[in-house]
Amino acid sequence: MRVLVVDDDYRVAKIHAAYVDRTAGFTVCGQAHSVAQALDLLDTLRPDLVLMDVYLPDGDGLGVIRKLLETPESAETGPHPDFVVITAARDVSTVRTAMQLGAVHYLVKPFGYPAMAEKLTSYLDLRRRMQTLDDADADQADVDELFGLLRGQPALPALPAKGHSAPTLELVRNAVRTAVGDVSASEVAERVGISRPTAQRYLSYLTRHGVVRLQLRYGTTGRPEHRYSATG
Repeated sequence: MRVLVVDDDYRVAKIHAAYVDRTAGFTVCGQAHSVAQALDLLDTLRPDLVLMDVYLPDGDGLGVIRKLLETPESAETGPHPDFVVITAARDVSTVRTAMQLGAVHYLVKPFGYPAMAEKLTSYLDLRRRMQTLDDADADQADVDELFGLLRGQPALPALPAKGHSAPTLELVRNAVRTAVGDVSASEVAERVGISRPTAQRYLSYLTRHGVVRLQLRYGTTGRPEHRYSATG
């Protein structure tokens, strides 16, 4: 993902650019320090994602987003980039405007690398998942998953239901998260060292809480196979 960093402070822009380059899947394609520079680089670089400061010496970063969105997308210019708003502004009005303009995240300065990495990683997960769906019609579970991806990795329920062990629940969740592609209950059972019925019971519990996603794989005969994948 090619990222344009926009910040009026050269030092801060350099730090944020270093954060981006440090995160797998992202690279900085340019830095801008004013509205004029941002608009120029948006036109010439066509980034995938923009880290947009609000307070700029010649205007408002949210105004840059608004101006860009007023320009229709075309085959020549490509789709509009996505935006992460990065600012010291904490007032609800600014937050609301950023949300209305479609910002995928809002980071309040100052922050460290872990906060940036979390936002970038959840955004990359979202983009990858959208690519797998492609032009297919999304059902409600798909839509819920896409919106949930921006919130990052779902947390495990604080208190597992009666008959569930918290350590086993974590092992089952990790078996799904670290698998290449989706997995069956039998595969999870083998990874964790538990029986298939026990794995199925934990997987059903995690599915109900939105931590894993159930998909049905239909074969030529017989019942469909239950396959599980991580939602975050």
